[in-house]
Amino acid sequence: MQMINMRTIIPALVLVLLVAACGQSYEETKKLTRKQRVEAMRKDSAALKIAVMPTMDCLPIFVAQHHQLYDTLNGGVRLKYFMAQMDCDTAIERGRVEGVMTDLIRATRMTRQGTALRYMGATNAYWQLVANRHARLKHLKQLDDKMVAMTRYSVTDWLCDYVVDSTKIKSEKLFRVQINDVDVRLQMLRNNELDAFFMTEPQATAARIGKNNVLLDTRKIDAWMGVLAFREVEMRRPERHRQLELFMKAYNAACDSINKYGVKHYKPLIVKYCRTTEQVVDSLPEMKYRHAAGVRDKDVARAENWWKKKH
Repeated sequence: MQMINMRTIIPALVLVLLVAACGQSYEETKKLTRKQRVEAMRKDSAALKIAVMPTMDCLPIFVAQHHQLYDTLNGGVRLKYFMAQMDCDTAIERGRVEGVMTDLIRATRMTRQGTALRYMGATNAYWQLVANRHARLKHLKQLDDKMVAMTRYSVTDWLCDYVVDSTKIKSEKLFRVQINDVDVRLQMLRNNELDAFFMTEPQATAARIGKNNVLLDTRKIDAWMGVLAFREVEMRRPERHRQLELFMKAYNAACDSINKYGVKHYKPLIVKYCRTTEQVVDSLPEMKYRHAAGVRDKDVARAENWWKKKH
């Protein structure tokens, strides 16, 4: 009888010990996970975070990361990827990032709405208005009663007004369709869903490869509206200011590298970060990247005047 009890008790004790051990392991795992989360949040908070998009104006930032030029920064650099400019701007307005690649129209709007920005430099971004080849558009004046893909309160919105003013089309007869995601905009062009689309590189090159006609190019109207901007309130902090100085050195060094070896030297990076193909990269025009050295007064004035006109 005693033997039967022992045979019953021993497995039960073993089971209890195993359960206790498992319970301890689970609690330790929870603590470890909690500790890891806190550490990850601490590192993310210390890092200089930049909102970027799959566009060619961001290439120096991608190149600097590839060459590990950010390693001297205390806290490092974290790139936050978005497919729409509005999402980038929301991130900086809400303090999720310290820097952003944007345009002067959107930057002016953010500043006017309470998010003070420091402009570190104009980018080489340019915008083209690409007509769907099936629409058979060759001139801006033919956009009367046509649908154009754009983003409100951005450089593309400003450009829609430029089209209206230069062609005397009635504003209500140029139908502005808000398509924010740059990949969706390109796909819509391929699917013949709208008449014309505002695009920057490399999406503009992808559109031209498809034999779609370019109606407008901001380089031809001497408008350089791309800008690298940072939250002013953050940059006033000594540790952030030091990070910014080191970041700009890395950014400028990356510009030098691109200008020395050419854009196509970085084909794998462009394919990866701009979500494009080797054919598109091979077809890109020659590009030069300027050091970050402020923005032109006349471009800032364009943005300010447009904002005042709209409000």
